[in-house]
Amino acid sequence: MDTVIRKALRRPTAADVAYIIKSSADLKNMDLSKEEVGFVKKQHRLKSKVIVINRYKYQIFIIYSDLAGNKNAKLEYLRKQGAILQEMANKSKIERIVCIPVNSSKDELFAFVEGALLSNYQFLKYKADAGKTKTSLNQFEVYSDEVEDDELEELRVITEAVYNARDFVNEPVGYLTAPKFAEEMQALSKEAGLKVEVFNKKKIESLKMGGLLAVNRGSIDPPTFTIMEWKPKGAVNNKPMVLVGKGVVYDTGGLSLKPSNAMDTMKCDMAGGAAVAGAMYAIAKAELPLYVIGLVPATDNRPDGNAYTPGDVIIMHDGSTVEVLNTDAEGRMLLADALSYAKKYDPELVIDVATLTGAAARAIGPRALVGMQAKSEKEFELLERAGDAVHERIVEFPLWDDYKEQLTSDIADLKNIGGINAGAITAGKFLEHFTDYPYIHLDIAGPAFISKKDTYRTSGGTAVGVRLLFEFMKRKSDV
Repeated sequence: MDTVIRKALRRPTAADVAYIIKSSADLKNMDLSKEEVGFVKKQHRLKSKVIVINRYKYQIFIIYSDLAGNKNAKLEYLRKQGAILQEMANKSKIERIVCIPVNSSKDELFAFVEGALLSNYQFLKYKADAGKTKTSLNQFEVYSDEVEDDELEELRVITEAVYNARDFVNEPVGYLTAPKFAEEMQALSKEAGLKVEVFNKKKIESLKMGGLLAVNRGSIDPPTFTIMEWKPKGAVNNKPMVLVGKGVVYDTGGLSLKPSNAMDTMKCDMAGGAAVAGAMYAIAKAELPLYVIGLVPATDNRPDGNAYTPGDVIIMHDGSTVEVLNTDAEGRMLLADALSYAKKYDPELVIDVATLTGAAARAIGPRALVGMQAKSEKEFELLERAGDAVHERIVEFPLWDDYKEQLTSDIADLKNIGGINAGAITAGKFLEHFTDYPYIHLDIAGPAFISKKDTYRTSGGTAVGVRLLFEFMKRKSDV
């Protein structure tokens, strides 16, 4: 991340400044002329989002935080205002902004800065004119006696983690093959101080991970299985929290080939793995006192001559047999092996993150995640609260046993799809079969990749899940 964030040592007198205020009464605490005060009040009455006073050599931005609603709604409003500021600053070729809370809380200040930072992300690796299109804004300073350096560092770490995850999702498979994805996760892990290990194909075969190997059969690139571990001294948990991310670096659907217009964004099918890698990076860099393990099984899914086929019966890592009826339901196959492998850790909780089903995306669109839980009601409630706080909200779907009937196979232990109805739920039910511990499943198919910028969620990979998982783990470490 090129953008710098730090404390301002003194209150600026002639610099580009963003003031966050609660009401017009706060204007008296700012060095504004009578005419400027009148202009700001008029613009506020006209519902202007970010009000600009142009003093020619520098600009003053004024943001009201008087939105009605609960705390989480106010924080999300301010993230969006931060994104508006970022766009306005770049249009004016501003390089440095100083943010000053006149009468707002630390949480409100941080939400505003977070929105601006996240909005400032760009993926320019393949742009010939990258220098011309690069944002000018590269430095945020915060002037406040209440803000500590370590708090700003945590915000920087979270932003960096989101940027890294977005980079992963935005990379085409021409570069980010499964082995390359593992290599990138290794580098990221070592930078963060994580212990990391990558299983190659031979090791995966020895572990009899039939689901991952089946999906990989149509690829010329070998599969990988990456393990990231953060086990600090004095961790508050003896049993690890395990995060599992789907790492399908490209999904054609296999022999159950997708239509071409449903395939052009399928480089994003490893967004769950990217979210886990980003979250693990942030957890380690922030030195959260939690024992956490990240697992990312990775491959692409292609229709080569040796690809797995509808009708195949696959023997999974735990010995279960699966009748394949649709090779485009591939993510659950490799996730199942990872969930089975997670049993070896006797985990306190396992959370998987995956762009798993179109059914989830159709049900709730890009505004939320679909979540399901088994034997983890309290943890799920904590995760929901974390999601509300960072505005990566979760809609709970049931994991009732009634849905298991749709996965019944005549020739194997279960089928890999459950039919046209309740597809997101039957996918979760399939995965639950491979667990015996407290378990949460998150389907991020809706919000993982967007076609155009949505305030601070930039177009392409959104890195949904990174901030959610970090916030959850931070709250978990405080319980």
